[in-house]
Amino acid sequence: MTRDTREETEEAGKAGEAGEAGETGETDEGEVTGEAVAAEGAEPSAGLSRRRTWVAAVAVGAVLLSAAGVAASLVIKSPAQTAAEAGPPPLDVLIARVEKRVLRDTVIVRGTVTSAQAVQFTPTATGGEGAGPPVVTKVAVRQGDKVEAGKVLLEVSGRPVFALPGGLPVYRDLKPGATGDDVKQLQKALAGLGHGTGSDAAGTFGTGTKTALGAFYKAIGYDPLPALADRGEAVKSAEDAVTSAERSLEDAKAAAANTGTGGTGTTGGTGTTGTTGTSGTTTGGSGTKGSGGGKGSGQDAARAVARAQEDLGKARERLAEARAAAGPMLPVGEVVFLESFPARADSVTVRPGSPVSGAAMTLSAGALVVRGQLQEHQKGLVRAGQKVEILSEVSGVTAAAEVQSVADAAQSAPAPGGGSTGGQGEGQGQNQGQGQGQQAPAPGGPTGYEMLVRPLAPLDTKLVGQDVRLTVEAAATDGNALVVPVSAVSAQADGRTIVTVVDGTGAQRRVEVRPGTTGDGYVEVRPTGDGPLADGDSVVIGVNPGVANKQPGKQQNDGKTGGSGSDSGGGKSGGGS
Repeated sequence: MTRDTREETEEAGKAGEAGEAGETGETDEGEVTGEAVAAEGAEPSAGLSRRRTWVAAVAVGAVLLSAAGVAASLVIKSPAQTAAEAGPPPLDVLIARVEKRVLRDTVIVRGTVTSAQAVQFTPTATGGEGAGPPVVTKVAVRQGDKVEAGKVLLEVSGRPVFALPGGLPVYRDLKPGATGDDVKQLQKALAGLGHGTGSDAAGTFGTGTKTALGAFYKAIGYDPLPALADRGEAVKSAEDAVTSAERSLEDAKAAAANTGTGGTGTTGGTGTTGTTGTSGTTTGGSGTKGSGGGKGSGQDAARAVARAQEDLGKARERLAEARAAAGPMLPVGEVVFLESFPARADSVTVRPGSPVSGAAMTLSAGALVVRGQLQEHQKGLVRAGQKVEILSEVSGVTAAAEVQSVADAAQSAPAPGGGSTGGQGEGQGQNQGQGQGQQAPAPGGPTGYEMLVRPLAPLDTKLVGQDVRLTVEAAATDGNALVVPVSAVSAQADGRTIVTVVDGTGAQRRVEVRPGTTGDGYVEVRPTGDGPLADGDSVVIGVNPGVANKQPGKQQNDGKTGGSGSDSGGGKSGGGS
């Protein structure tokens, strides 16, 4: 067989094998292809298995580390824990430290900043013939204005209301002839405004005071009201009476001058020249009788003159009284006396045309003070002269002050922002009250005792009307002192006062003490026995029930502690109930 023939034969055989392989899928190429596919499917499975192995390994490691940490925590201890476990067990009592400091007992109340004098003025109009209900006809000041002495505040039914310096509230009409301290106050006020009262005695409303009052009214542009509303009829009548008495005296004197005093007897004496002596004697006797009649007429004339002079004196006295009573007056409804100037108009509640009903305005004068209310249980702790701290929570301002006075009688708390209304009216004659607006319970609330606090330095006027906190130092120790909680002190059956000191091991000892100042839950103590007591010592103030219930030997009775506790209360604590 030739070479070419053999090659053709081999190719035909390979072709036949290839066809069979194509039918059966078992050719070498097919085997390679199948193996490749199987390898591609096996690669993801192998990757997943490897990841799962790593996760499991990490989890096992974490568990092992956690277990190791727990084991270490049970074996390894901090120095603090080691010291705590080595120390004594917890105490079955509650303790507090003895302190050495200044102990102060304080009373805290609320107060309102206001002026030393606050007046709510309720005006009235002096009624006259044909006068209607009082009405405000002019308002001369506005809220916040400064008020000077002698300034007209408002006008009621055409009459002025003005302010004058003085501390005594006006309570009556001041008329000529009046006397008293209120008249003296008026005279001083008028003199301060440049209207002297002349030779009038202090406290006597005389001619000089009338002149000064009239000049003041003229200066403010008004005519003063007359003290007598008779249009001068009393003075005129008194003057007429004097004129009549003077004329009567003149007539009496003339009649006395014309009355004979014995001239008829002289005429009778000429009878001696008659024809007969007897007849002359008779005529002469007639003359003697006539002389006696002339003497009686002279006595009557003299008595008439004396009586006329007496009547004239009385008439002149009545005229002087009428003239003294006449003149200008100061009505109670036309003046407000304030302690100092310039004053302030804190509020003005009326306007022209307003009927007069209630307070028309509130005026304040003097240095700023604080007024507060003490309750019954606080009054006994506060007295004049004690130190006070004023705190304004609004501005943060603090100021030192002292208690100036505490009222002896309880009074109803006034309305916020208002003082006592100074009512005035005919019959009572009171026109002002000295009250003070303050932060306090509403009217009808609990009563209290007014406390007046005066700052040691002037307060800022911006604080007027603010509600502030007052901390009164009711008591204080004389320097640093040993103080313990009040609950640490107990009284024994023998009358001794003791505290129970506990040392670091829980051992207890009693120390006799003498209590002193108390305040804010603490009491000053002074050791009187042999046992020492020092700053930093621990004293028993009660029982620690949480520890006491867990300690051995404590009996349980229905869940209640029956064991004994601290002796600090003068007896043992605990005991089932």
